[in-house]
Amino acid sequence: MTKDEAEKRIAKLREVIDHHRYLYHVLDKPEMSDAALDSLKHELKALEDRYPDLITPDSPTQRVGGGALKEFKKIEHRTPMLSLEDVFSPEEVEEWRERIGKVRSAAADAELFAEFKFDGLAMSLVYEDGVLERASTRGDGTIGEDVTQNIKTIEAVPLRLDIHGHVPAAARKTLEKRIKKGTLEVRGEVIITKKEFNAQNRAQKKSGKQIYANPRNLAAGSIRQLDPAVTRSRRLDFHAYALADDVGQKRHSEEHDIVKALGFKTDPREKIVKSTGELIHFRDSIAAEREKLEFEVDGIVATVNDNAVFRGLGIIGKAPRGAIAFKFAPREATTVVEGIAVQVGRTGAITPVAKLRPVEIGGVSISRATLHNEDEIRRLDVRVGDTVIVGRAGDVIPDIKSVVRELRPRGAKEFRMPRHCPVCKAALVPDGKILRCKNAKCPARHRETLYHFVSKAAFDIDGLGPKIIDALLDNGLIQDAADIFDLKEGDIAPLERFGEKSARNLVEAIHERRLIGLAKFLLGLGILHVGEETAGDLADHFGSLEAVKRASVETLEAVPNIGGIVAKSIHEWFGVARNQEFLRKLLRHVTITNPARKKKGKFTGKTFVLTGGLETMSREEAKARIREAGGRTSESVSNTTAYVVAGSEPGSKYEKAKKLGIPVVDEKQFLKLL
Repeated sequence: MTKDEAEKRIAKLREVIDHHRYLYHVLDKPEMSDAALDSLKHELKALEDRYPDLITPDSPTQRVGGGALKEFKKIEHRTPMLSLEDVFSPEEVEEWRERIGKVRSAAADAELFAEFKFDGLAMSLVYEDGVLERASTRGDGTIGEDVTQNIKTIEAVPLRLDIHGHVPAAARKTLEKRIKKGTLEVRGEVIITKKEFNAQNRAQKKSGKQIYANPRNLAAGSIRQLDPAVTRSRRLDFHAYALADDVGQKRHSEEHDIVKALGFKTDPREKIVKSTGELIHFRDSIAAEREKLEFEVDGIVATVNDNAVFRGLGIIGKAPRGAIAFKFAPREATTVVEGIAVQVGRTGAITPVAKLRPVEIGGVSISRATLHNEDEIRRLDVRVGDTVIVGRAGDVIPDIKSVVRELRPRGAKEFRMPRHCPVCKAALVPDGKILRCKNAKCPARHRETLYHFVSKAAFDIDGLGPKIIDALLDNGLIQDAADIFDLKEGDIAPLERFGEKSARNLVEAIHERRLIGLAKFLLGLGILHVGEETAGDLADHFGSLEAVKRASVETLEAVPNIGGIVAKSIHEWFGVARNQEFLRKLLRHVTITNPARKKKGKFTGKTFVLTGGLETMSREEAKARIREAGGRTSESVSNTTAYVVAGSEPGSKYEKAKKLGIPVVDEKQFLKLL
């Protein structure tokens, strides 16, 4: 990007960020998530770091927040309430340590104090002679809003200070004097627990009112209520993170000891870390537990623990040099659409895919996102060149959430879905919202079918992935899935990246899959509408491939969980001569092990949803154990779900289960159920 291009992008980014910050901080009507707004700000700061002469005093990177609401009295803070610089990666943490080390050598390897970055509303509480005198929001960092009456409704905020526990000896005498006669200012975060947030939203929904977007928005809106009784009904919480007055504390960690002794809650997991590596490990461990925490946390605040060193580092812009917000990998981010193409699936479904400027979401670099279908493209009105908000559906599949239209370049053209298959040129046929290529001999469909056949859920041939399938097809070594079982070491060894040993390993892996269960065999055939659960239902109900082949549409419809469309698709597949020939060829190499007739198990009639990583078994093994006990698994949470099993880093399914009141069990509890 040239400097001229950067200047134009910077100007537009500032305009958009300012608009959305006003909606969020002043009107409490956000139209963009914190993660997406952080992503835009991060891009702006990176451009300004690259071209520092383009920084202006009115840039969003040079200010803290929006102006105070008119409905509340304005209060000037005794000392500014500063913001923090956001960093997202270990590399950026290292760079921060290097920068502060150059300013003060003692900061290079100084110990750090690490604590939760609560996702709430920053608050200043000023006590005069030990009694709460006023409470004010951050506002623009210099002037906030007087919300004293509302803060008094929060049980976690003491109305009078007293020393309840241990405080550093150097600070006790001064602290006692200030409580009797003097001023003390405590700063912290007003938050609401996820449990209370969900309860409030249930009540809103029941009364036909608009539900709240996120816990932070509800906490902020509650504090700005003109009627304190409404604030009290929201059951807000408060956690202190700083003492703004010097009473003799030498370290930031001592400030936490002091405010704790004064009767405030603090971060239950706060800790002193001795190195950058220890900080990164702490942040990663909290990120892994993030969904299970009782409140929203969007990162870790790291502060140089020695207060003298911290003060000596000074302030840059509106942020202290000696502290950073080490954010978790965002669930959403902004990036630019560089192109839109379509891909052909194994069932002929045509899916538009956006090619993106690479961006990290949830710790993974994303360069493509599904646009689902033509209706979705029209709904989003996404075009090449657009800046878009990208998220991961269920924390797995990247998709585009919305378009930041204010950043749309001039002349951006609408995308039109093709009317012919981009590979075989056959006319596409509408199937509901989906366009399909109905040509069974389409090379793209054939290739995707082979990818599916060898996948983990189906034949699970170790070491045989899409790239090797491509090489086998391109070199004429296979025509269909049955040919895989004819491969010899000498066929594979000459391929790029193969040798005798790796070829032998692959042939052995193929040989191990000559004996396969009926459910996996049926899934591997790639029949339209037959997924893992349906394949399992067919295997359990019929007990053999021959029985499935002979079944009429009516007989198939009688299988629990199989409807008319699925039954028709299965019956039609087995009636096609080409598929019958393929089966005969495949069964010359493969032996099917039919399932034993099942008795009712402890999970009969129960549906499980798995989310997050399990330590003692793979997800496939967990599903198998559930089926062995008579249960079913599903990929989505609904009112019919019996249990959600949450492993490490559970996704959005965990939150949905809590909203619906579905029981959530961890891995240990799941093993106990088994």
